[in-house]
Amino acid sequence: MSDLDSFRTEIRSWLESAVPSSLRGRPMAMIYEGAGGEPEPANIQKDRARYLELMVERGYTAPTWPKEYGGGGLSNAQARVLQDELAQLKIAPAMQSMGLTMIGPTLLVHGTEAQKQQFLPKIVSGEQRWCQGFSEPGAGSDLASLRMSAKLDASGERYVINGSKIWTSGAQFSDWIFMLVRTDETSKHNGITFLLADMKTPGIEVKPIKLISGHSMFCEVFFNDVVAEARNVVGVVNQGWTVAKTLLNFERSGMGTGGLGGAARRGNTGAGIVALAKETVGEQAGKVADGLVRDQLASLLIDELALSLTVRRSAETAKATGAPGPEISMFKLCQSELGHRRDELMLRLRGTNALGWEGPGFASDDLAQTRMWLGAKATTIYGGTSEIQRNIIAKRVLKLPTGN
Repeated sequence: MSDLDSFRTEIRSWLESAVPSSLRGRPMAMIYEGAGGEPEPANIQKDRARYLELMVERGYTAPTWPKEYGGGGLSNAQARVLQDELAQLKIAPAMQSMGLTMIGPTLLVHGTEAQKQQFLPKIVSGEQRWCQGFSEPGAGSDLASLRMSAKLDASGERYVINGSKIWTSGAQFSDWIFMLVRTDETSKHNGITFLLADMKTPGIEVKPIKLISGHSMFCEVFFNDVVAEARNVVGVVNQGWTVAKTLLNFERSGMGTGGLGGAARRGNTGAGIVALAKETVGEQAGKVADGLVRDQLASLLIDELALSLTVRRSAETAKATGAPGPEISMFKLCQSELGHRRDELMLRLRGTNALGWEGPGFASDDLAQTRMWLGAKATTIYGGTSEIQRNIIAKRVLKLPTGN
C-alpha cells in the first residue's frame, strides 16, 4: 500500500468516527450572517462547532499551510485526498472565509515572518475574521484610480487614513480589514500600498447596504483619521498593486471553484437540480419527463463538470508557482455565468412558486431561491466584472495584441 493510500485509509476512518453524522449531506453554513438563509437548529450549530474544533486541531481548515502557522502541512496530493473523502461522506468544509481563501494565501506569498506568525494561526482557527477594502465609490472596475489616502506620520511608524470603501463584504462582522490605500499621488499604479488595519480602530464607521435580495452582506466603510501601524504594510510601500494582483487571483480562484458560498446554496448540486426537475415537471422511467428540460440540465451539468476538471488541472501550476495564474480569470468568468444559468433554470422549474417574496403561501425553499437568484446577480461584478475577466484572458492568457 502506498503512502497516499495509507493516508486515505487513515483520513476516511477518522472522518467517519469523528465528524457528527448530523452534518452529512448538509450544505456549508452561510459565510456571512448578512447573506441570508435560515438559522440552523441549536443541535446542528453545536455539532458544527465541534466539527470545526476537530478540524482546527489537525490544521485541516487550511490543510496545505505549514504547521508552524497552524495549518495541516499536507501535500497537495494529500489535500485532494482529504477533499475527496469529505465529498464521499457528503461533509462540507468546516469553515470558509476571506482569511482562508484570500489574505492568508497572500501573506504566505508576500507577508513578513512576523505577519505570518501574528495572523495565520488566528485565521486557521476562525478566531479572526477579515474583510476586503478595495472598491471605492469612484474606483470599481478601474480599481487603480482609488483615492483613499494613507499618510505616514512624523514618527514613521504609523499611517493616518482618510477616505471610504464600498461593497465591503461582511465588514460589520470582521475583526481586521486588508485594503489598498493611496500613498503616492504622483503615480497611479505605483502609488498604491497594501495595508492591514484593526476594525476596532477609532475612526472606522461601518454602514451596511441593503441589497435587492433583502439582505445586507455588503457595507460602506468610512475612515476618518484612522491610525494603522506601518509594520502592517504587506510587501513594499507603493508596490501594493503587485500584492493585490496576487490576492485577486486567489479570490477569483475561490469563485471559480464555487468556493465563496456555493456550498451554502440550497440545491446547489447536480443531484439537487435533477431532484427539483423531477418534482416539478415529473419523472418517467427514472428520468426527468420533459426532454427539453433534460437537455438543459445535461448542458449545465456537463459544463460544470468540464470546469471542475479544468480547475483541477490548473492546480499543478499553482503548486509550482505558489500562487494561481491569470487563467483563474477564466474560471471566475465561467463559474459566475454558470451560476446565473443554474439560477435561471431553477426559477423556471419552480414556475409561479418563484414569484414569492415573503409571507404565507410559498415554501421556504421557494422564497430562498428567489432571494438567492437576486443576490447572485453580484457574482459577475465582484472580484472583477465579467468584462474585466475577458480583458485579462485576452491579454494575459491568450496574449492577444492590444489596440492602439
